[in-house]
Amino acid sequence: MKIDRMIGILALLLQRDSVSAPELAARFEVSRRTILRDVDALCRAGIPIVSRQGAGGGFAIMEGYRVDRALLTGADMQAILAGLRSLDSVSGTRRYAQLMEKLSAGSSEVLPADGRILIDLASWYREPLSEKIEAIHAAIAASRTVRFRYYAPDGESRREIEPAYIAYRWAGWYVYGWCRTRKDWRLFKLNRLTELETGAPFPPREAPWPDFPNERVFPDRMRVKALVEPRLRWRLIEEFGLDCYVEQADGQLLFEHGFANRNNVIQWILSLEDGAELLEPPELREEMGRIARRLTERYE
Repeated sequence: MKIDRMIGILALLLQRDSVSAPELAARFEVSRRTILRDVDALCRAGIPIVSRQGAGGGFAIMEGYRVDRALLTGADMQAILAGLRSLDSVSGTRRYAQLMEKLSAGSSEVLPADGRILIDLASWYREPLSEKIEAIHAAIAASRTVRFRYYAPDGESRREIEPAYIAYRWAGWYVYGWCRTRKDWRLFKLNRLTELETGAPFPPREAPWPDFPNERVFPDRMRVKALVEPRLRWRLIEEFGLDCYVEQADGQLLFEHGFANRNNVIQWILSLEDGAELLEPPELREEMGRIARRLTERYE
């Protein structure tokens, strides 16, 4: 991609006194004419690149611009590397690693080989997830709709959307787009959609940034109180933080927090097995009793 190549050229020029056109063409596997066009585009973007003739000549950033050579420090490059590695963990390709190689330009001082930050964004279902991300990414680039079957707590449905963004939030991957069924912007979890296929082209529309506060996606519609055994303190801290409970005189943990719906509460209480007792709301406590009796009948 042109933007990847231009970033790589800029990174090289920031690190070295000069780089020849043939060297750039060989490194990025393009023609010298393409490199000249890229350099011209960088100049138009405000980067003062000069051409030096003769032995040891080539392209260089103007002397007075040296103050900006610290634009990409070692720490900056390590942060970029960590981000690009995380994208490779779900892309199913080495596209981002290859971009990083171009950015580093073989400089061990700028980019040490042993990165200390590892981010793996892949889920348990890595292979099908990578296929979905690549297909949706291609559809976004080509302004084509995507169709799929979606599985939600309130049932199954067929959807066609105009995709705008692929987002990683709440430890999961989502596609954000204009839903032609709901006539509004919607967020769909990739692990819940199947039968994905690309549809017809669409005229791109202005897409709002998918900035979703937790309160909007997971509203506190139901306040819950429960007594939790001390051995499960780690679960409360991991999932809700230190402020979600008060330790009682007998060592029990009085938990209080908001949940989006009854299903979330029931699933959470059951996941604690016999280590928690639901206190409030009273109607849900009664329902838990009915569930417990049905489970007893089934497994006895």
